[in-house]
Amino acid sequence: MSERISREEIVKIYNIEITFFDELVDYGLLSIHIEDDISYLMYEDLPDLEKFVNWHYDLEINLPGMEVIHHMLKKLDALKRRNRELMNKLAAISDKYEEE
Repeated sequence: MSERISREEIVKIYNIEITFFDELVDYGLLSIHIEDDISYLMYEDLPDLEKFVNWHYDLEINLPGMEVIHHMLKKLDALKRRNRELMNKLAAISDKYEEE
């Protein structure tokens, strides 16, 4: 099983309100796993949590704003990946024509 951390530990370690964590989950920004009535966040999702904590507490961005920014950044990453794929295909086609 992957490593995980409980909601209560996160609140203590990151010094955040439990309601903020719960709202991140409610907005679909974080995905939790529940076992024996304890909410857990997977370690692999900690970078997202840290990003949201910074946006909220340092930049004072509200949850709807975080949702929009997060969605836009995911779309931007997908577009960058697609652009790389297309550039690689174009380079392969270009190389093929140069050989002829």
